[in-house]
Amino acid sequence: MRVDVWLWAVRVFKTRSAATEACRAGHVRIDDERAKAAAPVRVGDTVRVRVAGFDRVLEVAGLLQKRGSAQVAAEHVVDRSPPRPKAGETGVYAVRDRGAGRPTKRERRDLDRLRGR
Repeated sequence: MRVDVWLWAVRVFKTRSAATEACRAGHVRIDDERAKAAAPVRVGDTVRVRVAGFDRVLEVAGLLQKRGSAQVAAEHVVDRSPPRPKAGETGVYAVRDRGAGRPTKRERRDLDRLRGR
């Protein structure tokens, strides 16, 4: 079964074309290898999908030929994703006031230091 069809059938993506675009963009991996939309997926494979900036780790528990209800989809996938960080745990990020203009050279260096570059 194609990986884009499976991702659509287990309701990771709302449309099949969205699943295909995610594969083209490199956001889908099967067993830690980048997957094209037509890549075959089998029971027991581990599929890693980047959705909304976070990785979801899914194990294929069954194959669906077409999209069904959420209860049926839940039976065919095992979610092994790590828990998402809470809103306050995401880390330090730079915030500039709107309309403050371009950052000075000193502010750019501070931003680079903050980002770890």
